[in-house]
Amino acid sequence: MEKRGLYVVMVSVHGLIRGHNMELGRDADTGGQIKYVVELARALAEHPDVERVDLLTRQVFDPKVDNDYAEPEEKIGDKARIIRLPAGPRRYFRKEVLWPYLEAFADEALQHLRRVGQVPDYIHSHYADAGYVGARLSQLLGVPLVHTGHSLGVDKRRRLEDKGVLPQNIERNYNMSTRIEAEEITLGNAALVIASTSQEIEQQYKAYDNYHPKRMRVIPPGVDISRFQPPTVRQKKPAIAATLERFLSEPKRPMVLAISRADERKNIATLVRAYAENPDLREAANLVVVAGNRDDIRKLEKGAREVLSELLLLIDRYDLYGKVAYPKHHEPNDIPDLYRLAAQSRGVFVNPALTEPFGLTLIEAAASGVPLVATEDGGPCDIMRHCKSGYLVDPLDADTMGEKIYEVISSKSRWQRLSRAGIKGARSTYTWGGHVETYLSEVRSVLGKMNKAKKRFSLSRSRLPTVDRVMICDIDNTLLGDRDGLKQLLRRLKEAGDRVAFGVATGRRLDSALKVLDEWGVPMPDLLITSVGSEIHYGNGLVEDQGWARHINYQWKPETLKKALVGAPGLRLQPKVDQRRFKLSYFVDPEKMPNVNAIRTCLRKRDLHCKLIYSHQSFLDLLPIRASKGLAIRYLMMKWGLAPDRLLVAGDSGNDIEMLRGETLGVVVGNYSPEVESLVGEPRIYFAEGEYATGILEGTDHYDFFGEVSTCDGEEGEE
Repeated sequence: MEKRGLYVVMVSVHGLIRGHNMELGRDADTGGQIKYVVELARALAEHPDVERVDLLTRQVFDPKVDNDYAEPEEKIGDKARIIRLPAGPRRYFRKEVLWPYLEAFADEALQHLRRVGQVPDYIHSHYADAGYVGARLSQLLGVPLVHTGHSLGVDKRRRLEDKGVLPQNIERNYNMSTRIEAEEITLGNAALVIASTSQEIEQQYKAYDNYHPKRMRVIPPGVDISRFQPPTVRQKKPAIAATLERFLSEPKRPMVLAISRADERKNIATLVRAYAENPDLREAANLVVVAGNRDDIRKLEKGAREVLSELLLLIDRYDLYGKVAYPKHHEPNDIPDLYRLAAQSRGVFVNPALTEPFGLTLIEAAASGVPLVATEDGGPCDIMRHCKSGYLVDPLDADTMGEKIYEVISSKSRWQRLSRAGIKGARSTYTWGGHVETYLSEVRSVLGKMNKAKKRFSLSRSRLPTVDRVMICDIDNTLLGDRDGLKQLLRRLKEAGDRVAFGVATGRRLDSALKVLDEWGVPMPDLLITSVGSEIHYGNGLVEDQGWARHINYQWKPETLKKALVGAPGLRLQPKVDQRRFKLSYFVDPEKMPNVNAIRTCLRKRDLHCKLIYSHQSFLDLLPIRASKGLAIRYLMMKWGLAPDRLLVAGDSGNDIEMLRGETLGVVVGNYSPEVESLVGEPRIYFAEGEYATGILEGTDHYDFFGEVSTCDGEEGEE
């Protein structure tokens, strides 16, 4: 049999992603990361060891953006595609408000893989939101997760606090605690973390509980060097030059060039002050600020509006008219021309960002022969070490920034030396070919360690063959508690016939679940998810799903976990009969027990990984990181080819939260526990007034589950 190449799934959820005319700088979410993931997908697909690359992102239907972003599929190479998946409301959202829709995105990703009919060899996620999705897919599919953070929440929070932003404002504007927890989950699941700089590993990731540098590697980002060349003697004047000359009294002066999004983090205002407050620099050079595209500043999002308004106010304050160019529009093809114009004028490229994970523009500028002045943070530190083409500065020190810029342009010999060094360093270090070879070498090492055979979905259904929808209910306080309501629900299920399957998902062990169901007169379910999602059995014969057992055994160390929690206040192991192969169960004294997050932090720092399920303010269960009722349900969806909108799930407590989220039809019965309050307002979760089985029946009517099925989706969501 001919050896199959790698099938790679990349996930990058936010921003506007397409393979041509990328709108870099359009907003805070459409920047360097977008360019990186598209170019990485293309470069991987060109490698002979790779068979297919799918880049998964969010599908957007919005009159404010191009129709390209609504297309479900876009080919970006012979073996590479952008796949756009629906998740939440149809319109475009900034990344900070996408969190409630990530479960739905993961469900759609599973349906895409079902259509492909193939499990990827590994998943590569980008940024915290995609990391959360990638961790769930990795858990369900049993394949390695590779992750690139791009920027990190802990570092961003520190920078904002240093600027005096109040913690409550950081949380409100950026959902920072949600982001950081998603990063912790991602780091706990990732088999390989790719960083662009050593500083990222040694300083930024070190702030996380799941800091395990043995799983982290520095691989410098690639650049399509062919687009970025120094100017030639006979170089024609590009179209963008005329645009800049409209602003400048003496356009032939050296150009101090900055290209970035209109984002507060990019620190454009400090660069303007550095230029304006240095008399020698003002007289010797022009400042050119390319900060995205705009028609009307007043119609931009708040962050970009404030940055550009401050830019205009500073130009007026320092009377920089005729010295500063700030074009409203540019095309992607103008960027290489801007670098060449800067090189022709014997100018400088400046990146003054407060934080800079990558610094792709620095590599592009260096390859074009432009010396650099850049922030002494993250990527620029490594780039300057390789290219030796300029200076690093404190991004908040405007005086030094101005002095270093002037130092470069004031000496012809120094400028030429830095220009030549940058060209040589960029070409020897930052090509996509070199990046992909190093990248795949690290990935092959991970695949070898995981020893995962390449798998494909079986498209035949050996069990549950006639089912087109499934109802799965928690047992205690959900299915059971009201005998009259239960009788009505069971009658409706019987009337539905073979097209509807019935299952239970419970924290109880299998024998306990069977006993209580029998006591209440519930017939044998078609499937049973027991022990908080750590076991799956099928009806008639109670055959255990061994594939699930093998799948969740990953990183499971129950004895080590027990030792780690010996002596923890407020925790007492439940009897031996309640302990399972893949579940550790404790009784809880909520007055004495440490915060669940504190327990999680303690375990993470010991490189111990598990799910913590706190329910009814009385119980704490520890499960393998790949196990939960929610993950078990999605495993079954994938295995049996069940669409999420044909799966109704009902629950009442904390250990039901994960299975209720996503694109399934969620029902919370009226007698729910306080932990479930957090789900109020989430999409596709219906809070019934009726209690127990009566509440489940109310939910079936809400969704017309036994009829045509209505998802009741709306366009609710935050702008």
